[in-house]
Amino acid sequence: MTSVFNRIIAGAAEDVAARKSRVPFSEIKARSYDVEPPRDALAALHATGCGVIAEIKRAMPPKGIIAEIDAPEVLAQKFESGGARLIGCQTERRRFHGSLEDLRRVRDAVQVPVMCRDFIVDPYQIHEARAYGADVVPLLVVALEQSRLEALLDRAQSLGMVALLEVRTPEEATRAIAAGARVIGVNARDIATLEVNRETFAEIAPGLPRGVVRVALSGVRTPLDLMSYAGVGADAVVIGENLVTSADPVEVCRKLVAAGQHPSCPASR
Repeated sequence: MTSVFNRIIAGAAEDVAARKSRVPFSEIKARSYDVEPPRDALAALHATGCGVIAEIKRAMPPKGIIAEIDAPEVLAQKFESGGARLIGCQTERRRFHGSLEDLRRVRDAVQVPVMCRDFIVDPYQIHEARAYGADVVPLLVVALEQSRLEALLDRAQSLGMVALLEVRTPEEATRAIAAGARVIGVNARDIATLEVNRETFAEIAPGLPRGVVRVALSGVRTPLDLMSYAGVGADAVVIGENLVTSADPVEVCRKLVAAGQHPSCPASR
Protein backbone atom coordinates (compact mmCIF):
# COMPACT_ATOMS: atom_id res chain seq x y z
CA MET A 1 0.00 0.00 0.00
CA THR A 2 2.96 2.31 0.55
CA SER A 3 3.64 1.98 -3.18
CA VAL A 4 0.07 3.13 -3.83
CA PHE A 5 0.77 6.25 -1.78
CA ASN A 6 4.01 6.84 -3.68
CA ARG A 7 2.11 6.54 -6.96
CA ILE A 8 -0.47 9.04 -5.75
CA ILE A 9 2.28 11.56 -4.97
CA ALA A 10 4.01 10.88 -8.29
CA GLY A 11 0.69 11.28 -10.09
CA ALA A 12 0.09 14.61 -8.36
CA ALA A 13 3.48 15.86 -9.55
CA GLU A 14 2.79 14.69 -13.11
CA ASP A 15 -0.61 16.36 -13.16
CA VAL A 16 0.84 19.64 -11.88
CA ALA A 17 3.49 19.58 -14.60
CA ALA A 18 0.79 19.05 -17.23
CA ARG A 19 -1.31 21.94 -15.92
CA LYS A 20 1.75 24.20 -15.79
CA SER A 21 2.32 23.54 -19.48
CA ARG A 22 -1.19 24.81 -20.22
CA VAL A 23 -1.38 27.65 -17.70
CA PRO A 24 2.01 29.14 -16.75
CA PHE A 25 2.87 29.74 -13.11
CA SER A 26 2.83 33.51 -13.63
CA GLU A 27 -0.75 33.34 -14.88
CA ILE A 28 -2.10 31.08 -12.12
CA LYS A 29 -0.33 33.29 -9.59
CA ALA A 30 -2.05 36.36 -11.03
CA ARG A 31 -5.41 34.58 -10.92
CA SER A 32 -4.89 33.69 -7.25
CA TYR A 33 -4.66 37.40 -6.41
CA ASP A 34 -7.66 38.33 -8.55
CA VAL A 35 -10.36 36.54 -6.54
CA GLU A 36 -12.40 37.27 -3.43
CA PRO A 37 -10.33 37.22 -0.20
CA PRO A 38 -10.25 33.96 1.75
CA ARG A 39 -12.95 33.33 4.32
CA ASP A 40 -11.79 33.18 7.94
CA ALA A 41 -11.28 29.46 8.39
CA LEU A 42 -9.16 29.91 11.51
CA ALA A 43 -12.01 31.68 13.30
CA ALA A 44 -14.38 28.91 12.24
CA LEU A 45 -12.03 26.27 13.61
CA HIS A 46 -11.60 28.15 16.88
CA ALA A 47 -15.37 28.31 17.49
CA THR A 48 -16.78 26.61 20.59
CA GLY A 49 -17.28 22.87 20.53
CA CYS A 50 -15.98 20.20 18.21
CA GLY A 51 -16.81 21.25 14.65
CA VAL A 52 -17.60 19.16 11.61
CA ILE A 53 -15.59 19.48 8.40
CA ALA A 54 -17.78 17.72 5.84
CA GLU A 55 -15.85 16.30 2.91
CA ILE A 56 -17.10 15.74 -0.62
CA LYS A 57 -15.44 12.79 -2.32
CA ARG A 58 -16.54 10.32 -4.95
CA ALA A 59 -13.89 7.66 -4.45
CA MET A 60 -11.04 6.56 -2.22
CA PRO A 61 -8.38 3.86 -2.34
CA PRO A 62 -8.69 0.94 -2.06
CA LYS A 63 -12.50 1.00 -2.26
CA GLY A 64 -12.78 2.89 -5.54
CA ILE A 65 -16.10 4.66 -6.18
CA ILE A 66 -18.07 5.19 -2.98
CA ALA A 67 -20.66 7.75 -4.17
CA GLU A 68 -22.05 9.08 -7.42
CA ILE A 69 -21.94 12.87 -7.04
CA ASP A 70 -23.14 14.79 -10.09
CA ALA A 71 -23.70 18.10 -8.31
CA PRO A 72 -21.10 18.67 -5.57
CA GLU A 73 -22.46 22.15 -4.95
CA VAL A 74 -25.87 20.73 -3.97
CA LEU A 75 -24.26 18.31 -1.54
CA ALA A 76 -22.16 21.14 -0.12
CA GLN A 77 -25.32 23.16 0.51
CA LYS A 78 -26.81 20.19 2.35
CA PHE A 79 -23.72 19.96 4.54
CA GLU A 80 -23.92 23.68 5.25
CA SER A 81 -27.61 23.32 6.14
CA GLY A 82 -26.62 20.54 8.50
CA GLY A 83 -24.26 22.91 10.32
CA ALA A 84 -20.86 21.92 8.93
CA ARG A 85 -18.19 24.40 10.00
CA LEU A 86 -16.14 23.90 6.83
CA ILE A 87 -16.62 22.02 3.57
CA GLY A 88 -13.78 19.89 2.22
CA CYS A 89 -13.69 19.12 -1.49
CA GLN A 90 -11.49 16.41 -2.99
CA THR A 91 -9.76 17.68 -6.13
CA GLU A 92 -7.36 14.75 -6.80
CA ARG A 93 -8.57 13.18 -10.04
CA ARG A 94 -6.82 9.82 -10.40
CA ARG A 95 -8.01 7.93 -7.34
CA PHE A 96 -10.51 10.30 -5.71
CA HIS A 97 -12.21 11.42 -8.96
CA GLY A 98 -12.26 15.06 -7.89
CA SER A 99 -11.50 18.25 -9.77
CA LEU A 100 -10.75 21.92 -9.31
CA GLU A 101 -14.04 22.67 -11.03
CA ASP A 102 -15.79 20.80 -8.20
CA LEU A 103 -13.97 23.12 -5.80
CA ARG A 104 -15.12 26.22 -7.65
CA ARG A 105 -18.72 25.05 -7.73
CA VAL A 106 -18.68 24.27 -4.02
CA ARG A 107 -17.10 27.61 -3.09
CA ASP A 108 -19.72 29.51 -5.09
CA ALA A 109 -22.58 27.59 -3.47
CA VAL A 110 -21.82 28.03 0.26
CA GLN A 111 -20.86 30.73 2.74
CA VAL A 112 -18.62 28.68 5.05
CA PRO A 113 -14.88 28.30 4.38
CA VAL A 114 -13.86 25.63 1.87
CA MET A 115 -10.86 23.31 2.03
CA CYS A 116 -9.14 21.92 -1.05
CA ARG A 117 -8.38 18.24 -0.36
CA ASP A 118 -5.45 17.17 -2.51
CA PHE A 119 -1.82 16.07 -2.40
CA ILE A 120 0.12 19.31 -2.62
CA VAL A 121 3.73 19.05 -3.71
CA ASP A 122 4.27 22.34 -5.55
CA PRO A 123 3.59 26.05 -4.84
CA TYR A 124 1.67 26.13 -8.12
CA GLN A 125 -1.07 24.06 -6.48
CA ILE A 126 -1.50 26.55 -3.65
CA HIS A 127 -2.03 29.46 -6.04
CA GLU A 128 -4.27 27.21 -8.12
CA ALA A 129 -6.39 26.25 -5.10
CA ARG A 130 -6.76 29.91 -4.13
CA ALA A 131 -7.70 30.84 -7.70
CA TYR A 132 -10.49 28.25 -7.55
CA GLY A 133 -11.73 29.53 -4.19
CA ALA A 134 -10.01 27.46 -1.51
CA ASP A 135 -9.63 29.00 1.94
CA VAL A 136 -7.74 26.03 3.40
CA VAL A 137 -5.12 23.71 1.89
CA PRO A 138 -3.66 20.50 3.35
CA LEU A 139 0.05 19.81 3.55
CA LEU A 140 0.94 16.17 4.05
CA VAL A 141 4.06 16.20 6.22
CA VAL A 142 5.32 12.74 5.27
CA ALA A 143 5.32 13.68 1.57
CA LEU A 144 7.43 16.83 1.96
CA GLU A 145 11.01 17.62 2.93
CA GLN A 146 11.14 20.09 5.83
CA SER A 147 12.33 23.02 3.72
CA ARG A 148 9.55 22.41 1.17
CA LEU A 149 6.97 22.02 3.94
CA GLU A 150 7.95 25.36 5.46
CA ALA A 151 8.01 27.08 2.09
CA LEU A 152 4.53 25.81 1.16
CA LEU A 153 3.16 26.81 4.57
CA ASP A 154 4.57 30.31 4.13
CA ARG A 155 3.13 30.47 0.62
CA ALA A 156 -0.37 29.56 1.82
CA GLN A 157 -0.26 32.06 4.67
CA SER A 158 0.99 34.81 2.34
CA LEU A 159 -2.26 34.35 0.39
CA GLY A 160 -4.32 34.64 3.57
CA MET A 161 -5.11 30.94 3.58
CA VAL A 162 -4.97 28.41 6.40
CA ALA A 163 -2.75 25.37 5.97
CA LEU A 164 -3.74 22.13 7.68
CA LEU A 165 -0.58 20.11 8.28
CA GLU A 166 -1.52 16.44 8.23
CA VAL A 167 0.44 14.01 10.40
CA ARG A 168 0.27 10.35 11.37
CA THR A 169 3.14 9.99 13.86
CA PRO A 170 4.60 11.97 16.78
CA GLU A 171 7.71 12.57 14.67
CA GLU A 172 5.65 14.14 11.90
CA ALA A 173 3.83 16.24 14.50
CA THR A 174 7.20 17.52 15.75
CA ARG A 175 8.08 18.53 12.18
CA ALA A 176 4.72 20.29 11.75
CA ILE A 177 5.26 22.26 14.96
CA ALA A 178 8.80 23.20 13.88
CA ALA A 179 7.41 24.47 10.58
CA GLY A 180 5.06 26.81 12.45
CA ALA A 181 1.74 25.03 12.00
CA ARG A 182 -1.35 26.67 13.45
CA VAL A 183 -3.64 23.80 12.42
CA ILE A 184 -2.58 20.17 12.68
CA GLY A 185 -4.68 17.29 11.42
CA VAL A 186 -4.01 13.83 12.82
CA ASN A 187 -4.99 11.12 10.36
CA ALA A 188 -5.93 7.82 11.93
CA ARG A 189 -5.59 5.97 8.61
CA ASP A 190 -2.24 4.22 8.20
CA ILE A 191 -0.56 4.92 4.86
CA ALA A 192 0.83 1.40 4.51
CA THR A 193 -2.25 -0.63 5.48
CA LEU A 194 -5.04 1.97 5.08
CA GLU A 195 -6.42 0.62 8.39
CA VAL A 196 -7.92 3.10 10.84
CA ASN A 197 -6.58 3.32 14.38
CA ARG A 198 -8.45 5.97 16.36
CA GLU A 199 -5.86 5.75 19.13
CA THR A 200 -3.41 7.60 16.86
CA PHE A 201 -5.12 10.89 17.67
CA ALA A 202 -4.98 10.24 21.41
CA GLU A 203 -1.26 9.49 21.12
CA ILE A 204 -0.43 12.74 19.32
CA ALA A 205 -2.96 15.46 20.13
CA PRO A 206 -2.21 15.95 23.86
CA GLY A 207 1.42 16.77 23.01
CA LEU A 208 0.57 19.56 20.60
CA PRO A 209 1.20 23.14 21.77
CA ARG A 210 -1.59 25.14 23.34
CA GLY A 211 -3.33 27.27 20.72
CA VAL A 212 -2.78 24.85 17.84
CA VAL A 213 -6.07 23.74 16.32
CA ARG A 214 -6.38 19.94 16.49
CA VAL A 215 -8.29 18.20 13.72
CA ALA A 216 -9.08 14.48 13.66
CA LEU A 217 -9.19 12.79 10.27
CA SER A 218 -10.66 9.33 9.58
CA GLY A 219 -12.64 7.06 11.85
CA VAL A 220 -15.75 9.18 12.50
CA ARG A 221 -19.04 7.52 11.67
CA THR A 222 -21.25 8.31 14.67
CA PRO A 223 -21.76 11.12 17.19
CA LEU A 224 -20.08 8.86 19.76
CA ASP A 225 -16.94 8.71 17.57
CA LEU A 226 -16.90 12.51 17.37
CA MET A 227 -17.29 12.90 21.13
CA SER A 228 -14.56 10.34 21.71
CA TYR A 229 -12.16 12.43 19.61
CA ALA A 230 -13.31 15.60 21.39
CA GLY A 231 -12.54 13.92 24.69
CA VAL A 232 -8.85 13.78 23.79
CA GLY A 233 -8.66 17.29 22.38
CA ALA A 234 -10.20 17.47 18.92
CA ASP A 235 -11.42 20.93 17.91
CA ALA A 236 -12.87 19.54 14.68
CA VAL A 237 -13.26 16.28 12.78
CA VAL A 238 -13.20 15.56 9.06
CA ILE A 239 -16.04 13.31 7.94
CA GLY A 240 -16.40 12.15 4.34
CA GLU A 241 -17.52 8.63 3.52
CA ASN A 242 -20.30 8.40 6.08
CA LEU A 243 -21.82 11.65 4.82
CA VAL A 244 -21.54 11.18 1.06
CA THR A 245 -23.00 7.67 1.28
CA SER A 246 -25.90 8.68 3.51
CA ALA A 247 -29.48 8.77 2.21
CA ASP A 248 -30.03 11.90 4.31
CA PRO A 249 -26.75 13.83 4.56
CA VAL A 250 -28.43 16.87 6.15
CA GLU A 251 -29.76 14.85 9.07
CA VAL A 252 -26.56 12.85 9.55
CA CYS A 253 -24.52 16.05 9.51
CA ARG A 254 -26.95 17.74 11.88
CA LYS A 255 -26.65 14.93 14.44
CA LEU A 256 -22.86 15.03 14.30
CA VAL A 257 -22.82 18.82 14.66
CA ALA A 258 -25.23 18.61 17.59
CA ALA A 259 -22.95 16.12 19.32
CA GLY A 260 -20.02 18.52 18.95
CA GLN A 261 -22.02 21.33 20.52
CA HIS A 262 -23.70 19.32 23.27
CA PRO A 263 -22.88 20.44 26.85
CA SER A 264 -21.56 16.96 27.58
CA CYS A 265 -19.05 17.21 24.73
CA PRO A 266 -15.61 17.88 26.24
CA ALA A 267 -14.83 20.49 23.57
CA SER A 268 -17.83 22.55 24.67
CA ARG A 269 -16.75 22.87 28.29
